[in-house]
Amino acid sequence: MSTYFLSSEKLRSIDSNHFSAQRPFPNTNPSGLITETGFAELCQSMPDLSLFKPTFGRARKYGQTPHDRYTLKYRKGLPLSPPWQSFLTELNGKEYRTFLSRMLGKSFFSLDFFWFFTPSGCSVSPHCDHKDKIGAHLFYMNTSNDWDSSWGGDTLLLDDGGKLARASAPDFSDFPNSLTSKSLGNYSLLFARTPNSWHGVKEISCPEGYYRKVFMVAIKKFAPLDTLLAKWRTAPAEY
Repeated sequence: MSTYFLSSEKLRSIDSNHFSAQRPFPNTNPSGLITETGFAELCQSMPDLSLFKPTFGRARKYGQTPHDRYTLKYRKGLPLSPPWQSFLTELNGKEYRTFLSRMLGKSFFSLDFFWFFTPSGCSVSPHCDHKDKIGAHLFYMNTSNDWDSSWGGDTLLLDDGGKLARASAPDFSDFPNSLTSKSLGNYSLLFARTPNSWHGVKEISCPEGYYRKVFMVAIKKFAPLDTLLAKWRTAPAEY
């Protein structure tokens, strides 16, 4: 299938060995993974806020502070613009899945899609993703027309030196080192989930009516395969 939104050349140019060698955990933060024309069309036709669910004040495990934002999870029949429908078709296509397989070293996985709109005063506290995730691909959907870098919004990849338990609630100040992703304009961030893949977003400060806009591809373990393997591992041996 030919691609219009995804840049085939850019997908092929990202080196999986370089990705795996990055610290504090495997990641890449490329620009232009979406074509410039496609990116403009997607930004101009984002899902309407009325479709989103307010997810504010929700308790998180281990005492971590809530991730306050508006959330929309893709479901069949969601009223999306034609550009977004086409983009999702490409993300479910062979070329993008081959890219993820090459980068993450996995042949079997499933994809979930989310949009997040985050208003002023909100943050994403340091956390590691759930064990059912293989990785995540964040597409940043703000431009200089609707966002100022001084308002914040960059994802921080946090280095705990392998010392913090996933079942804990550290603050940003508890991490001696961090890597700041670029998130304004046509950038995306792909990272692999590891036992210490801590990440978060510090509190943003933007005018009323403005939002940090992110589209996320959640790359998850393929549940039917995992179930089959679990049954095989626990089955009594036959001689």
